[in-house]
Amino acid sequence: MKSKLDTARLLPTEPGVRAVAEALYERVAKLPIISPHGHVAPELLLKNEPFSNPAELFIYFDHYVTRILHSAGYSLEELGKGKNTDPRKAWNILCSNWILFAGTSSGYWLTHEFATLFGITETPSAANADKLYDLISTELLKTRMLPRALFDKFKIEFLATTDDPCDDLSAHAALAADTSFKGKVVPTFRPDLYLDPRNPKFQERVSKLLKIAGNKSSTYANYIAALVERRAFFIEQGAVSTDHGVYEPYTTKLSEAKASQLFDQAVAGTISSEDAREFAGHMLLQMANMSCKDKLVMTIHAGVYRNHNSETYEKFGADTGHDIPVRAEFVNNLRPMLEEFGTNPNFKVILFSLDETTWGREIAPLAGFYPSVFIGAPWWFLDAPDSATRFREATTEIAGIYKGSGFIDDTRAFLSIPARHDMARRVDCAYLARLVCESRITIEQAEQIAVDLGVAVPKRAFNL
Repeated sequence: MKSKLDTARLLPTEPGVRAVAEALYERVAKLPIISPHGHVAPELLLKNEPFSNPAELFIYFDHYVTRILHSAGYSLEELGKGKNTDPRKAWNILCSNWILFAGTSSGYWLTHEFATLFGITETPSAANADKLYDLISTELLKTRMLPRALFDKFKIEFLATTDDPCDDLSAHAALAADTSFKGKVVPTFRPDLYLDPRNPKFQERVSKLLKIAGNKSSTYANYIAALVERRAFFIEQGAVSTDHGVYEPYTTKLSEAKASQLFDQAVAGTISSEDAREFAGHMLLQMANMSCKDKLVMTIHAGVYRNHNSETYEKFGADTGHDIPVRAEFVNNLRPMLEEFGTNPNFKVILFSLDETTWGREIAPLAGFYPSVFIGAPWWFLDAPDSATRFREATTEIAGIYKGSGFIDDTRAFLSIPARHDMARRVDCAYLARLVCESRITIEQAEQIAVDLGVAVPKRAFNL
């Protein structure tokens, strides 16, 4: 069986609309990639070493892939989470079960990567698994497949990573100081574990934060000062945003005295679950307050039940495929924050939701009024062709296209970055072509929008 890429993939099937979409796509296909939120480790580019093997590259760290295979009965140990995983066996599992990825975003991206990077036009199967493994392994040793060479090949203009507030960012500093690397890679401030007392390691994290900031006493005032100091350090290293992955985007404003009281209880381990929620909501609002002062763009990724399976989490840790979407609510939860900062010219917040019913009902209307609110692109389960189309249809009529974030790849899988951005560009061109053919926008407007979505829109959203 063949798996050769169709040059018109994802574009409309009606000939007239397809012709317009193809012309639009031709304008954007080779634009540089702006990736202002993702999870690629900076050490990958700093060390610039060959990738180990096909399984480690495409399976081990991609929970989009492992979750589907795990749901089919394969253990996570077999898929790279064990100490003695056989990479060839893991690869054979993927190829032997390739049909499970039919119609999925993972299958689409992997097909794109196999074809464009390795010239593979065969459909993976049990019969050709070993041949494909050997072919990819050989190619990975070539200079053209080193991370920095791929960074240039992918035309990545800007790449943001996701980093712990206490990280020394030494990899970022070394990469920035390396004159042989011309790319722009910056950190992102991710303080979730330091803001919510419901996190089992909250006390440990706060202690570490205060120590790094040079504050000896565990007080609320020192805690706030330490967060401000670490944000400033991240900005010195090029950071443009903060990231908040929350179960609910709950915000509330507490008095200084009440916040200090709850902080003391949280550090002592005596805080109630209700008060822990209040403190976490207060701290999310405080992050917005800090953003008004230091101008870091605030991104909120809401609507996720993290680590749904306790046994799996205890054995393998986070990001192992069992973070599950939940219903989200933004209008009431964010009102305290937006009442306080929603019209502040220095504030910018980008709202991402795994509950797509909120796109048109809540997020787009909020973005359609508040200058500070921008609409986050579909992410995680929803950064796929059909979901991305539904996103455009749900938000454009309410808030327009220019209140969006631009496409966000949000990935650890480095080789999938161009596949994901290419998918988004094709979906957008298909959508714009339909509007042109329905006489809802002009072809000139569509041409400008298509280009802007790739570069100007994300640059505006993230103050680049």
